[in-house]
Amino acid sequence: MKNLDEYIVLLQDLIRIPSFSREEAAVCDFLENWLKDNGFEGIHRVGCNLWMESEAPSGKPTVLLNAHIDTVRPNHGYTRDPFAPEIIGDRLYGLGSNDDGGSLVALLAAYSVLSSRPQPYRLVFSATAEEEVSGKGGMDLLLPEIGKVDFGVIGEPTGMDMAVAEKGLMVLDCTAHGMSGHAAREEGVNSIYKAFEDINWFRTYRFPRVSEYLGPVKMSVTMISAGTQHNVVPDECRFVVDVRPNGMYSNPELLELIKGSVSCGVKERSTRIGSSHLSVDHPAVQRGLSLGLRPFGSPTTSNQALCSFPTLKVGPGDSARSHGPDEYIALDEITSGVTTYVRLLDGLTIV
Repeated sequence: MKNLDEYIVLLQDLIRIPSFSREEAAVCDFLENWLKDNGFEGIHRVGCNLWMESEAPSGKPTVLLNAHIDTVRPNHGYTRDPFAPEIIGDRLYGLGSNDDGGSLVALLAAYSVLSSRPQPYRLVFSATAEEEVSGKGGMDLLLPEIGKVDFGVIGEPTGMDMAVAEKGLMVLDCTAHGMSGHAAREEGVNSIYKAFEDINWFRTYRFPRVSEYLGPVKMSVTMISAGTQHNVVPDECRFVVDVRPNGMYSNPELLELIKGSVSCGVKERSTRIGSSHLSVDHPAVQRGLSLGLRPFGSPTTSNQALCSFPTLKVGPGDSARSHGPDEYIALDEITSGVTTYVRLLDGLTIV
């Protein structure tokens, strides 16, 4: 592995390049050239996503390491230049230092160590775009290029605790139908009243499978619209439901259960942002527990939501600093992150 200081310098260079979601070309160009100039081989690119793999005998399972290169835009609370990396004491300040630069360089350093030794798996390192907007130009472009993946480590600031579950998201557009009529007479069928029956179901129903880490599926009616004027019984009432899956159901499974339980029309905006759940019996979780890593359920979404294979979200930094003013990561967090990644994955038997 290169000297860790060189990875810190890399992170500083990445911070200097604005890399907002869907505007990652410049930072991707820089990282691609840096990898080539620093002896990494077999670098592939699709869109603004990079990946490379270690040599492994055919038939071995694939382990994917992933971190993202995009950032949110800096908020108005910054007191420092977000694109001027500054080290004060043990802290490296700058936009994207914590989310997700620390994980990016720590995973890259760990890849360098792990790929230099024989492993019982094919190891793939990836740096992807559009994570902050769950865009289709990120993981959706990358994963078909890599092929079958058996296990993934998603680098995000978790304090190196293990997110073994992550909430998903599904937004539903619902429509209750009635029949218009004059409000002064007993005419029509009020679509608002029909909608109330289904809204009450969304408010009170509890799906039986409850996650140890994320609790129950959460459903919230967040918008409602009906009627055109005060004296006309509305024939249509539309409302929006925010559904947060808990890792115990897939989005398509939840969607079918919901459609079978309500009388209104239900149209999903997307089922892409899935939830995840990794059993504590998984070899990576068991290895992590032996290292003293704490399992938990994450309320925030990440690239984990776009993976159909088992994943573990773990990385240096603190999620509470993400998207906040004067973002920073501690240098010792990166150092311990590299060590922990290597200890977690070195020689690990996945299947």
